[in-house]
Amino acid sequence: MALVPYEETAGMGLQKFHKPLATFSFANRTIQIRQDWRQLGVAAVVWDAAVVLSTYLEMGAVELRGCRAVELGAGTGLVGIVAALLGAHVTITDRKVALEFLKSNVQANLPPHIQPKAVVKELTWGQDLGSYSPGEFDLILGADIIYLEETFTDLLQTLEHLCSDRSVILLACRIRYERDNNFLATLERQFTVSKVHYDPAKDVHIYKAQKRHQREDL
Repeated sequence: MALVPYEETAGMGLQKFHKPLATFSFANRTIQIRQDWRQLGVAAVVWDAAVVLSTYLEMGAVELRGCRAVELGAGTGLVGIVAALLGAHVTITDRKVALEFLKSNVQANLPPHIQPKAVVKELTWGQDLGSYSPGEFDLILGADIIYLEETFTDLLQTLEHLCSDRSVILLACRIRYERDNNFLATLERQFTVSKVHYDPAKDVHIYKAQKRHQREDL
């Protein structure tokens, strides 16, 4: 969500973010994601959580064919692109300033017959909810969107609005700070939350959340 251009650092871990293209293989296709760290910062690079969540979707963890899905804070759009390639109808969202960049990646990586299944749309958490019907989506996806404490209240409000009683939320994240755990604790007040996957190599967790009054076996 935060479109903050980061300062240059000598850290080896950041070198991959400065590459103009990041290449992946999902859904039997080569996906090339354009990155633009200098202009859009964290919104315009592929984070490990997006790769892990895309892998989890490809494993068939949820039924995507015909599914109405939304990706929050999509950034480069990798997760939404993979979901569309796997059969979902996806609304891929981010703040207005990131939309043209996001749209370029989506259009570059989806074949013409799949492009109608992927819509790029503005969504600033807590602000643009009137543009979305309550409970509109079957599946809500978020990769590395739990990191700015000042956005947590708006994010929770957005999740609550987008979810129906049958919706599933999948959040992929690296637990970096105590505030990340605090967010998950807050999420558990409104949703049933369980950890469904962990990638030890990338240190990324995937949490599944559903509205609390829903039966556990749905």
